[in-house]
Amino acid sequence: MAEKITNRDLRSLLTQFRTSDHWAVSLARDLLWVVLVVGAIALALYLICGTWPAVVTIESKSMDPNMKVGDLVVVVQKDRYGTFQTWLDGKAAGNPKFGSYGDVIIYKPNGLTTVHPIIHRAVAYATDQPLTEIRGVTLKTNYTAPHPGYITWGDNNPYPDQFVTFQGIGQPEPVREEWIVGKSLFTVPLVGYLPLHIVEVVIIVIVIMVLHEMYLRSREEKGAKPAKKAGKKQR
Repeated sequence: MAEKITNRDLRSLLTQFRTSDHWAVSLARDLLWVVLVVGAIALALYLICGTWPAVVTIESKSMDPNMKVGDLVVVVQKDRYGTFQTWLDGKAAGNPKFGSYGDVIIYKPNGLTTVHPIIHRAVAYATDQPLTEIRGVTLKTNYTAPHPGYITWGDNNPYPDQFVTFQGIGQPEPVREEWIVGKSLFTVPLVGYLPLHIVEVVIIVIVIMVLHEMYLRSREEKGAKPAKKAGKKQR
């Protein structure tokens, strides 16, 4: 029967893991350090933003020119860091955001979790009363929402989301509160390309770490050989 691992055994194993010079253990320590740092950053973002994911990437041109492909978007809770505003609210308050009025929200279309969330601007809130205009544009036919929710519109799109059909989604309904992931706080240009190619980035990082470890081992071996020869001569 295998003996139980004691606290002393665990401390001994941890000490060996922390001090071992073996290349595989050293590489494992580096990888563990990377995981801990990334985890700490993710936790900090969650605590600050109150949402998960706390960052998303712009993947299409639907928000051009105010948000571009590859922009990293920091996402916060809907009512955090300022009152949530639609296009009408923002225009009335004279408070532009991302080149226009109204908050840019990240939402799950029709509540679906099997498709990517959509990042578009909240332009109006639909109730049981027909809408006659949206974003200052008079509608040819009044729009009556199937249920209360936000009407959303990509800045570079010709029509609101609720007036068109998306592949894999169908026609988005007005966005319910529970479908909203969060609102955009600010963007970081180009950094979003990293999450879009996360697999390639991870592979490159691991390869660099392995090569760096091999280089260090090679230097240590070259530095140790002369010392051994000098010891033999002294004998």
